[in-house]
Amino acid sequence: MVKSTIIARVVDGLPLAASMDDEQSESELAGYKSQAKAIFKKLNLQSEPMCSIESGPYFLHYVVDQGVCYLCICERSFPRKVAFSYLDELAKEFHMSYGSEVEKTNLRPYAFIKFDTFIQKTKRIYEDSRTQQNLSRLNEDLRDVTQVMTKNMEDLLWRGDSLDRMSSLSDRLRDQSEKYRKDARRLNLEALYRKYGIPAAIILGFLLILYLRYKLF
Repeated sequence: MVKSTIIARVVDGLPLAASMDDEQSESELAGYKSQAKAIFKKLNLQSEPMCSIESGPYFLHYVVDQGVCYLCICERSFPRKVAFSYLDELAKEFHMSYGSEVEKTNLRPYAFIKFDTFIQKTKRIYEDSRTQQNLSRLNEDLRDVTQVMTKNMEDLLWRGDSLDRMSSLSDRLRDQSEKYRKDARRLNLEALYRKYGIPAAIILGFLLILYLRYKLF
């Protein structure tokens, strides 16, 4: 079954809405909700539009639609196709209700918490994947979820951190390389000045004396 749902803005990871979970679920899922927030921070407009992420006894499924990420934490036994159908239904209703407000810069976290009413109603419909209604949805939904990428949470977070570190190291090396080039250029000029500066000054002085002597006399 769907244990929890979180909706966030992709560009900055701002949480827009979430399901109101009971105390037991809140305690059990605290770590997984932290993982969900980490996923939101890593998302961008070029990320996979659909993904399933394994984490212990749960799957974190998400759908990105029109700049908003819809994520649910589900038990591993919960059918993926039902989970993505559930997220699609949330996405359609949320965009219809709040789509024009999502990009506002002054939004506060969980600005659309009232959407929980629709989340809870939809969650109850999808709780039993064996019902005729959900089976009908499965037959009508032509989306092939076998093509949806599946990742491991530890690998996702570790790899993401590694990429961040590699990017940081690359920037640092580029800055150091530029500084080295500037220092090398300056040292070369100083070496040339020490080697040829005095002789060049003597020659120029001698030529200047000859020039003045020729002009004056």
